[in-house]
Amino acid sequence: MTPEQLRDLQGETIDPGLYAADEAAALAFAGAMTRESSAVPAETVARLREHFEEGEIVEIAMVVGLFLYFNAFNNALGTPPTAPSPYVL
Repeated sequence: MTPEQLRDLQGETIDPGLYAADEAAALAFAGAMTRESSAVPAETVARLREHFEEGEIVEIAMVVGLFLYFNAFNNALGTPPTAPSPYVL
């Protein structure tokens, strides 16, 4: 990712012009799922389907959901983010 893309991801919404069309669709879906997983707009899912197969969409949703779980778990326990271990390859 470019530094500009990393800065962009810190905002509420993304600038789709900074990403390839498939990346922008996946990021929009991840943002919508993060805000309200039970109300992801149909047009957001439709954009995903323009770029990804059904299995890939399931995988994207699973990864977003898994990281939302990790965040909720860590937030509930007050677990601070840590630096990666130097022993992880």
